[in-house]
Amino acid sequence: MRADRLISLVLLLRQRGRMTADALARELEVSTRTVLRDIEALSASGVPVYSERGRHGGFALLPGFRTELAGLNHDEALALLTAGAARGGRDLGLGPELASALRKVVDALPERHRATASEGAGRFLVEPETDLLSRPTDVEPVPGPVLGEVRRAVLSGNRLRIRYAAADQEPRWRTVDPLGLVTVRGRRYLLATRSGADRTYRLSRVSDAARLAEPARRPEAVDLEQAWRERCARFLSGDHLAVRVRVDPARREELLDTAVAVRAEEPGADGGLLLEVTFQDARHAEWALWRLGTDVEALAPPSLRAALRERAAALAARYGDGSAGADA
Repeated sequence: MRADRLISLVLLLRQRGRMTADALARELEVSTRTVLRDIEALSASGVPVYSERGRHGGFALLPGFRTELAGLNHDEALALLTAGAARGGRDLGLGPELASALRKVVDALPERHRATASEGAGRFLVEPETDLLSRPTDVEPVPGPVLGEVRRAVLSGNRLRIRYAAADQEPRWRTVDPLGLVTVRGRRYLLATRSGADRTYRLSRVSDAARLAEPARRPEAVDLEQAWRERCARFLSGDHLAVRVRVDPARREELLDTAVAVRAEEPGADGGLLLEVTFQDARHAEWALWRLGTDVEALAPPSLRAALRERAAALAARYGDGSAGADA
């Protein structure tokens, strides 16, 4: 909305001093022409914005001008700034809104605390893009319109139609009652009910979404953290095969792309990774590990090791003498 953009423009000039129209446009994610129109609107409404020409010119506010916002104490502002540095807001499609909110938080602080809170927040790193083994975090892309429509349905309490593709199935439309959104390790999930039954949908598998006018059939309040724990417990207790493996870190994502779930992960003594993952059954596990060749080793269960050994022995027997087959 334009009113929010005008406030953000004023806050940017207050906190950074003189800025060019191009720099303001990049921060606000609008065109330079829009920034110039906003500057004119601010001036007409009495906000003391002035321009300076020349190589180091730009727009600035008269010294001493301040917008008053509700006060926060130092630790409250530090907590918000640190949380804002994490990917949570951006993962839910709220990047511009998050940036605007953080500018307001900084501006709400007393002058003596403003610099120390901003500098202090820079000393906390939450959800970095890589871990200690330099593995990039796997962030699943979700189309912006889909994420926005799902988020609005969650907040407004309306029913939602989604075009969802379950694993190994063609996409089809479903009508659900949304409860909340959960972001875990770069993956986003919609917790909902469908015909009264609990459902969890991976947003990267939603290709289209439409919020309906009909109100969602859901409780007035929900403990999302408790709901997520319960669904995780039910999922992990399902009839799946648990497998312990050692894998080359470079092939970790390929392994996880085929697994049902990851129960545990830790670095191995030899530079590899030790993971406990689940597969649908023994056949699924054998297929998934065989694809990775010598970059993965099944440590348990013994039956899976035996199946992979027999498969490798059969392949070695076929090529053992080094000669071509009779049909070559």
